[in-house]
Amino acid sequence: MKRTVLVLATFFPVMAFAASQNTITFTGQVSDQTCEVSVNGNAANPVILMPTVSAAALNAVGSTAGETPFTISVSNCAAPTSTLAIKTAFLGNNVTSAGNLGNAGTATSVQVQLLDAAGGAPVVLNGTTSVAGLSLDSGATSASHDFAVRYISEAGAATAGTVSATAQYALDYL
Repeated sequence: MKRTVLVLATFFPVMAFAASQNTITFTGQVSDQTCEVSVNGNAANPVILMPTVSAAALNAVGSTAGETPFTISVSNCAAPTSTLAIKTAFLGNNVTSAGNLGNAGTATSVQVQLLDAAGGAPVVLNGTTSVAGLSLDSGATSASHDFAVRYISEAGAATAGTVSATAQYALDYL
């Protein structure tokens, strides 16, 4: 009997410790506004094809090349009574310490940098990062905004190979 009590006494504190380390947090929104969303006209699993660039174009830290615009559009929205600013929340996968999307392909010293607009400023990804741009005008039911991505070298001269990076997105109507 004493062994059973001893085993239970040492077992439960371990379970309590393990449970506190395995917390899942769920977040979301309830909004008066929802819209159908598309990226470059694709409602599901969009792919942005970036151009092939020379490794020589990415020969130094901070060099960029291959800017590629992409459009996030909303449609079938409830027409607001005043202009509604809609933020696009990006959550990068494999984000570098500089806030760019890490390359899962074979090219080295190449990352993918998100821009807040075509020709715009870099978006530094840090967890879920909200970016302004979409604006639904009063009485309108659709809107769009052009973002962009480009290659960037964070660690010196790039080598030839494939580039692949991913990010999740959601709209923030609040």
